Amino acid sequence: MDRKHFISSLITAGAAISATPAWAASDSPVPRTRKTPPYLQPGDTIGITSPAGYISLTEVQTAAQLMESWGFKVLIGPTIGKKDYTYGGTDDERAVDLQQMLDNPDIKAIMCARGGYGLVRIIDRINFKKFKKHPKWVIGFSDITVLHCHINRHYGIATLHSKMCNSFPDDWSKAEPIQVATILSIKQALLGEEMNYQSPASALNRAGKAEGVLVGGNLSMIATLSGTQSDLETKGKILFVEDTGEYLYNIDRMFWNLKRSGKLDKLAGLIVGGFKIKPDEPGEEFGKTVPEIVMEKVQEYGYPVCFDFPVGHQRANFAFKCGVKHRLEVSVDGSTLTAV
Repeated sequence: MDRKHFISSLITAGAAISATPAWAASDSPVPRTRKTPPYLQPGDTIGITSPAGYISLTEVQTAAQLMESWGFKVLIGPTIGKKDYTYGGTDDERAVDLQQMLDNPDIKAIMCARGGYGLVRIIDRINFKKFKKHPKWVIGFSDITVLHCHINRHYGIATLHSKMCNSFPDDWSKAEPIQVATILSIKQALLGEEMNYQSPASALNRAGKAEGVLVGGNLSMIATLSGTQSDLETKGKILFVEDTGEYLYNIDRMFWNLKRSGKLDKLAGLIVGGFKIKPDEPGEEFGKTVPEIVMEKVQEYGYPVCFDFPVGHQRANFAFKCGVKHRLEVSVDGSTLTAV
């Protein structure tokens, strides 16, 4: 190899080694300002993609038809119907589909079709440059918490924690009232309507009032992201958490993660949503309930705490605007969360 080609190869190799993920470079770790994407208008387009688990085209049709009945157009991405083992296509296919949705100026909101697992595998491939300049609503929950946390941390852009396509009822006319209310809350949020949530009184709650930006999502994902470039910043914020399919000891371990990483000590308030727990193995009983686990970790702090809030892997899962300032009021009469 001659000297010219040798030097050229070194430059090329050096560029490859020093290449940084899409989130790096000019992005501030903690944004100073916050943005709310434009609310949707009739005729706007909602893109449907599956950046995590597999879902069939048939399974998204009901959601697509309902959103069209709301006056929106729907664009179904190529990952819908794609399958790579448990994923909605390969990592490359899912990253490309999400990237195109984020970059497409005609798409005003992105509905993630389902959760499962897979976003953490592709999050560092995504370039948010165009999204940062022209924000749009990113919708979903569970594994989609990765996107909520990452976007909140780096860009301060509001996202929508809500049900996804696989949670829409097959027959809208036979849907239970709570299903109707929670799915309509997606429409209300996208249109910019007033959002107000209530939870019944609980003797386990800690009363108080708080105002702060609402952040959170799936507890397992928040704990998994701790120490990464998608780590959730909670200082001065109202944090909400939910989870499903976990043993009590693991819930305890994840709350210790939140406490030891400083995510609980400077909160404005804490909302505990739905928790579906795996039964303990006989002879391996953990001995604490979810409220007992939580209160053990936050007993030294004075902010309000409420339980059984209508968010999580359950039918009572209302759309929450992450990254938007809310007011939380917890009293003997119940709890109220209002976007302000």
